[in-house]
Parts: sequence; C-alpha cells; structure tokens
Amino acid sequence: MNHFIAHRGNLEGPKKDQENKPEYLNKALAMGYDVEVDIWVLNCKIYLGHDFPQYEVEEDYIRSISDRAWFHCKNFESIEFLLSSSDKYNYFWHQSDRFTLTSKGFIWTHPGEQTSENSIIVDLSKEAKINSYNCYAICADYIL
Repeated sequence: MNHFIAHRGNLEGPKKDQENKPEYLNKALAMGYDVEVDIWVLNCKIYLGHDFPQYEVEEDYIRSISDRAWFHCKNFESIEFLLSSSDKYNYFWHQSDRFTLTSKGFIWTHPGEQTSENSIIVDLSKEAKINSYNCYAICADYIL
C-alpha cells in the first residue's frame, strides 16, 4: 500500500491560486493525505509558497502539520531553521536532482527514475499511474 502526498495540497490537479495556502493544505490533511509544502524563512519569519514567500505562518502551524508534512525548503534560511529546531521535521532541498535524501532518510525521486520501498516518487502528470509504483509514497497533483 502506497502513501499519498498531495503536492502543495493538490488533490484534483494544480490550483496555482491555492497551492501551499494553509487552508488548502488542511483540506488535504483532513482527507487523510500527507502534504508536500514549500517553505521559506526570511528575517526569522516563516512563509509558505512555491516561487516566492506568500503565506506567513507561525511555527505552531508548521509544528501542527509536521507529522504528515514533507517540507520542501526553498531557501537556505529554511534549511537552517528546520535543521536547528528541536522538533524533528521531515524536509528536503532539491531542484532538478534525480534523487535527494529527506531529513528522515527517504529518497525523494524524480519522475522516471528507479525506486525502492524507501522512495517517494514525484509524478505530477494527469495520467499518473499512482497505484503502480514500487515505493513508499507518491507525491502527486491528481490523487483523487
């Protein structure tokens, strides 16, 4: 049984105006899915957003979703923040790497690459065959 990770909170395809918005993430979490979240830290403030810091949040919010969130660090300060926290967040940094390791030892895997039971495969295509991968989890826009 694969775990499913809603890419930026998406369940039925990309919704650029909603992605990474706390309410949108909460909806996917309430439905039982994990979420991939883009995180920034600037001037000691935490933001969510893909291309730029968009939604300011408190650390309490980050902590409240941390058991089912996969934090995609978008700047150096976000890596430093999550690394130095006494909480054990699950985070990673990547751009176009074929593979990257998360802070909890999972292999975040680019589409089309080899997988194992410790891999998270990213498949954002509408035709994703989300039940056909040999992996720990699938990060997708089209989970439903």
